[in-house]
Amino acid sequence: MLLLFLVPLLWAPAAVRAGPDEDLSHRNKEPPAPAQQLQPQPVAAQGPEPARVEDPYGVAVGGTVGHCLCTGLAVIGGRMIAQKISVRTVTIIGGIVFLAFAFSALFISPDSGF
Repeated sequence: MLLLFLVPLLWAPAAVRAGPDEDLSHRNKEPPAPAQQLQPQPVAAQGPEPARVEDPYGVAVGGTVGHCLCTGLAVIGGRMIAQKISVRTVTIIGGIVFLAFAFSALFISPDSGF
């Protein structure tokens, strides 16, 4: 059922997929090229340009598999760490790190480049 809603988005025009801040009228703003620049340019003898493959199914499957691998690794790694370290230790370490970042924010300005 989820595919019924997501698959049509893959073929939606760019105006639908564009965010509110994107300007889609850039083609109308460029001035036309002068006639002398429209002369054909010599083609290098390197052969044809390789075809560009745009496969929405490959992107969807690759993204899904990658997400599953990362999530699975995080769950398994978290379980392994939870067997070695107590909840109290994790809480104390998290509190110390939080206080360290809060303390560093007092002395490091946002424009310092860190």
